[in-house]
Amino acid sequence: GLPPVPPAPRFDAPVRAAAARAAGGGAAMPRVNLVAAVNGALAGLLEEFEHAIVFGEDVAFGGVFRCTNELLSRFGPDRVFNTPLSEQGIVGFGIGYAAMGPGHLALAEIQFADYIYPAYDQLVNEAAKFRYRSGGVESCGGLLVRTPCGAVGHGGHYHSQSPEAPLCHVPGLKVVMPRDPCTAKGLLMAAGKDDNPCVFLEPKALYRAGVSGVPEAGYELPLGAAQVVVPGRDVTVVAWGAQVWVAARAAKVLREGFGVEVEVVDLQTLVPWDEETVVESVRRTGRAVVTHEAPVTMGLGAEVVAAIQEGCFLSLEAPVRRVCGYDTPFPLVHEKYYLPTEEKIVECVLDLMKF
Repeated sequence: GLPPVPPAPRFDAPVRAAAARAAGGGAAMPRVNLVAAVNGALAGLLEEFEHAIVFGEDVAFGGVFRCTNELLSRFGPDRVFNTPLSEQGIVGFGIGYAAMGPGHLALAEIQFADYIYPAYDQLVNEAAKFRYRSGGVESCGGLLVRTPCGAVGHGGHYHSQSPEAPLCHVPGLKVVMPRDPCTAKGLLMAAGKDDNPCVFLEPKALYRAGVSGVPEAGYELPLGAAQVVVPGRDVTVVAWGAQVWVAARAAKVLREGFGVEVEVVDLQTLVPWDEETVVESVRRTGRAVVTHEAPVTMGLGAEVVAAIQEGCFLSLEAPVRRVCGYDTPFPLVHEKYYLPTEEKIVECVLDLMKF
């Protein structure tokens, strides 16, 4: 399982408040994994919106990761159904369904994020531009595309990629990546109700890696809001998804072994991302590292680094650094060397402290 991340109460308030309200005040929350949290969010959206549908490859029997388990028996074959192996067709169908009007939620699943590229044309040239090209008259804001992403230990180059950068480069899409079950359910429900097409990237390494308290009732966490999950005063480390846990473990090593206090910021929403929270943190610490699994060149981290340089230039004590995947196809046997590990983050932070 994953180690618990020490909360920073003054920053953690939105998550805890939303969860507490959904749980009925001080009621105990069941502890579930990320698979169950995603399943609960989808069930909540299907219950709330009578015209919401769930579709994708193998979703009727629960999907390869079981995130849609039992939804067919609960909501019927007209609302939960399999599709052909055609990612372009899945997203194209979802755009058309969402365009039928308010309440028509198209909750699509792409079985692996590595295979979202055939649907890229539909996402870029149709979904993202649907409202704009109609002058605001029409919308496919009810489209939500879920897909598992990232390293899993044995996925190789076709089941391990993190394609957030090309998705984030598309005006008109929102892109989200949660770090744990509690944030997954709240962000997924918010993305489903948002008036813009959303891509929800689920780090598959986290599906069964740990549990957290998640209310059975529905709740939403705000899109576009980052969260400081580990407070610190010396260095800011910005991450998202599974990499938040890697950064948190590195922060623990640095605090206990070297006396360096690292502040870890989880973006949560990648577009629109919370520049204000990141800049405020770096202005306090004076040093920054951005870390993600995807290749370093042209990765989303470059955008974050540019914003930090613009917003924190006079506060910086050292150059802003990145600890990311290498510019190679995702390897199989060499995965442990490719990944931006906690050891690489520790080495980078110690180097910054000596600058």
